[in-house]
Amino acid sequence: MKRLFAAIKIIPDKQFLSVYYKLVKQLANERIKWVEPDNFHLTLKFFGELPGDKTRIICSEMDKIVSGFPPFTINIQDTGIFGSSYNPKLIWFGIEDHGPLIALAEKVLDRMDEAGFARDRQNFVPHLTIGRIRRLNNKERFQHTISTFK
Repeated sequence: MKRLFAAIKIIPDKQFLSVYYKLVKQLANERIKWVEPDNFHLTLKFFGELPGDKTRIICSEMDKIVSGFPPFTINIQDTGIFGSSYNPKLIWFGIEDHGPLIALAEKVLDRMDEAGFARDRQNFVPHLTIGRIRRLNNKERFQHTISTFK
């Protein structure tokens, strides 16, 4: 079994990395597992644990889907959390409203549904996971820091 997902690899520019490292530095006293810049990606479809033979089907479908899409740039718009403000689980950067990205995600979800991989129950919310929160030592300081990065 393999944990599979379809994603867009993100290649951050200097400005992005500057903001990212500033946030990491300001939250250095918290227990957060930060995503390494080489691993930044924007998940389009999470498949979960699947047998290895499903990889071939997914790759074939993805090749068909992306063949008609030109490269595009995305812009970061926001910083936020998933989970409650009292029990945050994940830190993310939001993506500015972007038609080509939404179109690609919808095509992936539709095509994968047709190929037997059911659509997710939730709508596609474009975001870039940058950290997974293990434990916070100072929730008030954490919340203030996140709010300054909006």
